[in-house]
Amino acid sequence: MSHPVDVHVGKRLKQIRTLRRMSQTDVAKRLELSFQQIQKYEIGSNRIAASRLFELSRILDVPTSYFFEGLADAGNMAAPRSDRGLDIVNALAAIEDDKIKSRIVTFIEDVSGLTVARRAS
Repeated sequence: MSHPVDVHVGKRLKQIRTLRRMSQTDVAKRLELSFQQIQKYEIGSNRIAASRLFELSRILDVPTSYFFEGLADAGNMAAPRSDRGLDIVNALAAIEDDKIKSRIVTFIEDVSGLTVARRAS
């Protein structure tokens, strides 16, 4: 059974990877891994070593602390609470039409006042 922290870190990896518009294959190539390994990281079935987490933070342009944001306090290792932002990211990732995705991202940027960094494929 996966540890709740590994599951949380994996969800955060999937969230930022999706926001950066990178596929599992894109990330895997940069790490010289298979995309299946990235899948295992994202579902929390495989733990991410500290050195690998550092590499991921550089590839995805986030601080390493990003992966731990939203975790329950250290004394309470219960499963992390649901993150509606992650639900939105997952729903966005499921949309296959890139023009629709782009329109939704633009809408979210307008409402939030933030700009999502766009990465070249």
